[in-house]
Amino acid sequence: MRFSAFPLFTVVLVGLASHAVQAQNTALDARIAQLATQEEPKVIAWRRDIHEHPELGNQETRTAALVAAHLRKLGLEVQTGAARTGVIGVLRGGRPGPVVALRADMDGLPLTETSGLPFASKVTTTYLGQPVGVMHACGHDTHVAMLMGAAEVLSQVKADLPGTVKFIFQPAEEGSLPGVEGGAKLLVKEGVLDKPKVDAVFGVHIQAQTEVGTLAYRSGGEMASSDRFTIKVHGKGAHGAYPWNSVDPVVTAAQIILGLQTIVSRQVKLTDDAAVVTVGTLNAGVRYNVIPPDVEMSGTVRALNPEVQKQIWASIRRIATNIAESAGATAEVTIEPYVPVTTNDPALTARMLPTLLAAAGPEHVREIKAVTGGEDFSFYQEKVPGLFLFVGGMPKGQDPATAADHHTAGFRIDESGLTLGVKTLATLAADYLNTAPAKQK
Repeated sequence: MRFSAFPLFTVVLVGLASHAVQAQNTALDARIAQLATQEEPKVIAWRRDIHEHPELGNQETRTAALVAAHLRKLGLEVQTGAARTGVIGVLRGGRPGPVVALRADMDGLPLTETSGLPFASKVTTTYLGQPVGVMHACGHDTHVAMLMGAAEVLSQVKADLPGTVKFIFQPAEEGSLPGVEGGAKLLVKEGVLDKPKVDAVFGVHIQAQTEVGTLAYRSGGEMASSDRFTIKVHGKGAHGAYPWNSVDPVVTAAQIILGLQTIVSRQVKLTDDAAVVTVGTLNAGVRYNVIPPDVEMSGTVRALNPEVQKQIWASIRRIATNIAESAGATAEVTIEPYVPVTTNDPALTARMLPTLLAAAGPEHVREIKAVTGGEDFSFYQEKVPGLFLFVGGMPKGQDPATAADHHTAGFRIDESGLTLGVKTLATLAADYLNTAPAKQK
């Protein structure tokens, strides 16, 4: 059988071109790593400044001003006021190509800090009518600083970027006040993934129980959906000495709480997907010897599968309604979806895994089990393929059991882990743009 010399020559040329592109990408990644290391003092300084001056969701005006000034200094196109206080920066590369988005959340939490850090927050405010402290107890200060660093790194190599990078500095990831829409959901509604249209989105979250230098990820469902439910039990009040004159909503509520515990233990196939149903509040009555007419409870639902999520919603309604009816009472059930499942696109995750391995080293990248915390990054992933990662923030050698948890007053982060976050964000963007298949004309 004869073979034409022309196809063989073509294969050789393609192979040489591919090798040249790979070498160019490797050199770019090395340059990004070098720049990320140089950025470390700036990133730490930004982080400490933001940590000392935290702001609650939809109130991040100081943080937003700091971010916007930095992005303008880099020469980016800047939009402010996105979803009230968000900042969007657009960096256009040296030639046309895809659009990739990088996201950081900016808001703090209503907690009084006890970390003992020299730059600890002393900020106070009023939240839901109560005086409270404000602190960055989930690491959003580090997320902002890392993305500011990544923006500076990528602005220095923009000539080598075939496409566009959109930087999303998002308000209110921890949620808005009751009845106020915000966060990623509002940004998506406003069109943050359009003009220019985003092809993929990446985000990182610092992790206080994961050692610095480590990247952790999961393909598919990584973080749970998060929903709030409220159950109001309506009975009939009476004197505490004459309970037979009542339809006791307290006893009925107690039975409903016990009934809800059977949803996860007896109705969800836990070998496939984890789930959580937690009652967090229970309010009834004002006096020890008076049976009140009503009881209200509220709680959270977590699921890693949208079908399981819907199953749990139906079970809560059925159990509460039927138990109340059996006691002669009624139950009013309200379920408020908060965030969907954070789902890392399997194809995108597989495509970017070599980037993670190169950024941290193969021995420092690990695939984790799903977690039942929630993240509104999931709203971006509903629209475009996304990958959300965890960056280690615990000092080397520390026992994770001794590290203060997220959302606690003593929360602390080892700042030596921030450079890996900067490098990872910047390299993900550059590698995605440089490995994207050519679009059909």
